Amino acid sequence: MNPRHLDSSEWFTELADEAGLAMSLRHRGRLHSEQSPYQKIEVYDTEGFGHLMVIDGYVMLSERDNFVYHEMLSHPVLLTHPRPRRVVIIGGGDCGTLREVLKHPEVTQVTQVDIDERVTRVAERFFPELCESNHDPRAELLFEDGVAWMAAAADESADVVIVDSTDPVGPGEGLFNESFYRECRRVLGAEGLLVQQSESPLIHLDLIQAMRAAMSAAGFGCLHTLQFPQPVYPSGWWSATMARARGPWPEFRAGDARKLRTRYYSAAVHQGALAMPPFFGAATGQSDEGSAHS
Repeated sequence: MNPRHLDSSEWFTELADEAGLAMSLRHRGRLHSEQSPYQKIEVYDTEGFGHLMVIDGYVMLSERDNFVYHEMLSHPVLLTHPRPRRVVIIGGGDCGTLREVLKHPEVTQVTQVDIDERVTRVAERFFPELCESNHDPRAELLFEDGVAWMAAAADESADVVIVDSTDPVGPGEGLFNESFYRECRRVLGAEGLLVQQSESPLIHLDLIQAMRAAMSAAGFGCLHTLQFPQPVYPSGWWSATMARARGPWPEFRAGDARKLRTRYYSAAVHQGALAMPPFFGAATGQSDEGSAHS
């Protein structure tokens, strides 16, 4: 087959025009398609990556590799905070991050706020393993606008805020600006930590710079961007950015990390993920000394 003309009946292709690249996955067929009040949700049965969820034409997750993203968005921040009891997840409708957060016995309350209930219902049907903790008594699932919910939340009512957002377009656009980060800063306690998925260090460096600048302007004085592979996302190289109001960073609880049942994350991976390459440090001011708090 001519690779320039992939048959859409056999291949799902996501275009990343900003980088001049595309990612294609061969599939056996589309299992589900619906237009929710907010976005178009599709599920494909791929040959190599299992079920694939797509929202508005962008890959959200696959069965084969979602564990990397969900573990790296959850465990580094929870094991950096000394006492993470109250956790808020903004977004995360597929519930994979929620499942990882609830692996931590010290967590007593998790509130997940996603604007689109249909994402969760589709995940329950096609990705049931991600939703196996949805009925944990510590979990509360709300289907509301995350920006509005955060603006109404009480001061210092959370220890950790995890922003498991889509790309900064559509429903996710309001989660990438100084105003939202100021609300997160207000809602977090004195030792509170924020983490947000921050796209690819290779092809979205401008966005990461803008996110870090907005977080700093909102009162987060300490920032660490950590890296990890994510094969189904553009470039295959992804990141999350952690933010703390003031330093020094707490000591990483490596002993607790070793108790977790995970497939990708480990104490060693945690330390390595904080080391960013020279080009990133030159652009953002972060060096590989970021692992010093471990």
